[in-house]
Amino acid sequence: MDECTHDCSSCGANCSSREGGIKKEATNADSHIKKVIAIVSGKGGVGKSLVTSMLAVNARQKGYETAILDADITGPSIPRIFGVKEKALGLGEYIMPVKSQGGIKIMSINALMEDESDPVIWRGPVIAGAVKQFWTDVLWEDVDYMFIDMPPGTGDVPLTVFQSIPIQGIVVVTSPQDLVSMIVEKAAKMAKMMNIPILGLVENYSYYICKHCGEKQYVFGKSDLESIAARHGIANIARLPIDPAFAEMCDEGLVEMGNCTYLESLFDSIK
Repeated sequence: MDECTHDCSSCGANCSSREGGIKKEATNADSHIKKVIAIVSGKGGVGKSLVTSMLAVNARQKGYETAILDADITGPSIPRIFGVKEKALGLGEYIMPVKSQGGIKIMSINALMEDESDPVIWRGPVIAGAVKQFWTDVLWEDVDYMFIDMPPGTGDVPLTVFQSIPIQGIVVVTSPQDLVSMIVEKAAKMAKMMNIPILGLVENYSYYICKHCGEKQYVFGKSDLESIAARHGIANIARLPIDPAFAEMCDEGLVEMGNCTYLESLFDSIK
């Protein structure tokens, strides 16, 4: 690679400089996962967990065995969005994932903690190790689609996931502000360095539908999402509106009962 620094510890590329290439971690012998898609962003607060949940709901509603690996160890929100309160249990050498009402398998640090509000005050390598254990030590069994809810940025956990787990592609989540281009740029560059394709681009908080006139109102300004996607060779895009009713359902743990069809066409394009 032209950008090679010859420091393999900070790179996921499978090139001749790395003896034997990248060694991906295998799941346990009783788990078989067909496709893994990571949901990423260059900054926090743009709705990665929401997009992860909606894609998983779409997959499950279409009859696929679906799982979510919550890799956002310090800011987990997947169990709350699905209304899952039970804790993960051990079964011999394995950890059993919890399940949503609709049958989506979920593994999150909140499923292991006594109180979901307790902070996780761990250093980066420990957090990255926990994420790797979610992949290797959880009894996922048969899964058609696994969605990984990533923490924001390009730090230890994203690097560990990209190096250790066989990711088939990523979905980038952004917002309409002026920073959107820079956010996509960072995610695109990391994906390129890791030789992982970008499957789709989702703009959250894209617009609001006025309840009086029915017109779209671009509260944060209208972004040029199509040209940004074209510049980075991203074929599939989707826009999520500001939907207070749906947001309230997610806060109440009822995402599976909400309108997840906003991302149905995106899922059909990337599945």
